[in-house]
Amino acid sequence: MRPSREYPARMPKERMVSQAAVVREDEGDEAPQTLEIRPRALADYIGQRALVERLGIALDAAKARGETMEHVLLHGPPGLGKTTLAHVIATEMGSKAFVTSGPALTKASDLVGTLTKMEERDVLFIDEIHRLPASVEEYIYPAMEDRRIDFTLDSGMHARVVTIPLKPFTLIGATTRAGLLTQALRSRFGIAHHLEFYAHEDLVAILVRAAGIYGMQGIRGEAFDAIASRARGTPRIALRLLRRVRDFADVRAQGSADAKVVAGALRLEGIDDRGLDDLDRKYLRAVADIYRGGPVGLEAIAATLAEDAGTLEDVVEPYLLQIGFLARTRQGRRLTKPGADAIGFTLPGEPGLPGFPEQ
Repeated sequence: MRPSREYPARMPKERMVSQAAVVREDEGDEAPQTLEIRPRALADYIGQRALVERLGIALDAAKARGETMEHVLLHGPPGLGKTTLAHVIATEMGSKAFVTSGPALTKASDLVGTLTKMEERDVLFIDEIHRLPASVEEYIYPAMEDRRIDFTLDSGMHARVVTIPLKPFTLIGATTRAGLLTQALRSRFGIAHHLEFYAHEDLVAILVRAAGIYGMQGIRGEAFDAIASRARGTPRIALRLLRRVRDFADVRAQGSADAKVVAGALRLEGIDDRGLDDLDRKYLRAVADIYRGGPVGLEAIAATLAEDAGTLEDVVEPYLLQIGFLARTRQGRRLTKPGADAIGFTLPGEPGLPGFPEQ
C-alpha cells in the first residue's frame, strides 16, 4: 500500500505540501487532471444524494456551532467516491486532509505521529480501515472519543503511561468489507453510510463534466450513454473508460467519438456491451462449465481461476449480483437464468442441456 499522504487546504506554508505535486508523484502523468475532476465542494458532488444531504446537514451544523465534524464511516464497493468525499469534507471545513490506509499503519507510532501533528478540524482518512492491526486500533478508541492517546513507554516495572492530548479532528474511515470491522470501532462513528452504485444519469453527468475538463470537443451524447452503460455503476470505471475512448478517438477517429467509436475502443479493452470484462466472463464460464451452474463455494471458484477470493468477492461479484447474473445462496454461488443466457449456457434441469447427464 502507499504510504500516508497529506493534502492541503488553506494551511500555513510551513504545513503545506503542494496537492498537485503529491498526487503527481504517486499517481503518474494523469494525476493533475484526475485531481481537477474530483469535486472540491459538496454542491459539486454528483450522485449519492441521501449521503450528500446527510453530510450537508452535519457540516452546516458543525460550522454554525464552531465544532468539528463528526466521525464518518463510508462502506461500499471500490471506486464510488469514498476518498473524494473525505477531501470534500476537509475543504468544506476549511481544513487539511491526511490520507493513509489500514495496512500502512503497522504500528502505534505510525498513528500517533499523524494524530499529533494534526490541527483543529483536520481530517484523517483511513482507507481499508478494516485492515487496521488490533494493536493500532486500540489507540483509535480514546483518540476518537476523548481526543487523547495513552502511549506506554518502557515495559515491566519501569513502564509508564504518557497521555498525549489531541486537537479536535474528524476521522473518516472507508472500507469495502464493513462486516470485518469490530463492533467497538463501528459504534464510535457518528455517521455511517453505505455507498450505492451510481445511476446511469449520474454517470453521464460525471462523464460530461470530465470530458469538459479533458477538452474532448468531439464527443457526442450517445458516446456518454455508451460509456455509462458499461461503467458498472462506478465513477472510477467510467472515467477510466472515458480516457481510453479519448485515446482511441484521437488516434483512430480524428478526435471524434460516437457510440461506434466507444464500442471499438472498449472492445480492445475486452469490455462487452454489458460492461463485463475478461475476468467476469471467466468467472461465469467457470461456474457454468465446471460446476454446472452451481451452487459452488467462492474458494472453489477462486482456485479454479487462480485468483484471490477477496478480489472476486469485492471486485467481480458485486456487479454480477447487481445485474442479476449471479445469486448467493447458503449452498454457494449459483448462476441465474439471465447469467446463463448471457454466456449461452443452459442450466441443469432445463431441456436441451448438452454434455451432462440428467439429474
